[in-house]
Amino acid sequence: MHSPRETVATAPGRVNLIGEHTDYNGGLCLPFAIRLRTTAKVTPRNDGRLVAISDQADPADTGWLAYVAGVVAELRRIGWDVPGLDVEVVSTVPLGGGLSSSAALECAVATAVAGLLGIPLDDSIRRRLAEACRRAETDHVGAPTGGMDQLAVMLGSEGHALLIDFADPVRPATTPVPLPVAEDGLALLVTDTRVRHALADGDGGYAQRRRECEAGDPRRLRHVRTENARVSAAVEALGSRRWDTLGELMTASHVSLRDDFEVSIPQLDVAVDAATGAGALGARLTGGGFGGCTITLVAADRVDDVREAVDTAYRSRGWARPVHHLVGPGPGAQLT
Repeated sequence: MHSPRETVATAPGRVNLIGEHTDYNGGLCLPFAIRLRTTAKVTPRNDGRLVAISDQADPADTGWLAYVAGVVAELRRIGWDVPGLDVEVVSTVPLGGGLSSSAALECAVATAVAGLLGIPLDDSIRRRLAEACRRAETDHVGAPTGGMDQLAVMLGSEGHALLIDFADPVRPATTPVPLPVAEDGLALLVTDTRVRHALADGDGGYAQRRRECEAGDPRRLRHVRTENARVSAAVEALGSRRWDTLGELMTASHVSLRDDFEVSIPQLDVAVDAATGAGALGARLTGGGFGGCTITLVAADRVDDVREAVDTAYRSRGWARPVHHLVGPGPGAQLT
């Protein structure tokens, strides 16, 4: 079969509704794909080289190239005949903001390569791509991620969150969960603190927390245990559209991440407190922590009040104004 000369794919960022730092601990999480997306165009080369450019990258910063090279290396490792490539990347997913810009990049490239090679994107292939992308980030970039991000990006579906059970880390069980926020007059607001984190920092907090969990630290594991219970309760709340309960679980998750797992920072805490103080049903940090974003569940007609409350709280502390995004559950990676 003759391959097309170029193939374009798009992959979303993701927001984790609840279930943080549980994936690498054999637990439960409930992420969803969002409509902020990364697009990758791949064109085959005859010289075997891999050349990549991005609209977001500082020309002096080449670290992001390891994600692209890692994906290509992992696809070749599983036996795919990947040629040399020109890769062009454009993205609306904020870098380092807790919305999984790295998984969006990895999965966009992997999906485009699958399209280039004429490999159909069925469920089995999507799972293989998610695992290849996880290995690219873990083994080639050095970020010890647990696999939630890549599965959410590859398996996300319109209008649904994705319950992932990592009890079997080799083949995690996944279940789509309806997330009808807009139907019930609600909104999900992401607030980007603009404090950046780097999960590939070997001395950073993310890797340290993972080591502490592996060592059996009681406080860290208490968070994991209670967070798993909150995820289960959140799925039940969604099934009966008990939005107040879901909001309470989200805020309780943040408290646990702040106090037991110790991955929050003042900017995240202030965003959560200001949002709930302005009438939001619940709020929590989303992503690995140490910066990044919060996710807030709020009545659609109170979104402006919440945004203003958070902005005012930041302004009173002399912090840079955060960036807000209204998000909803969208489709996973796809060819365009």
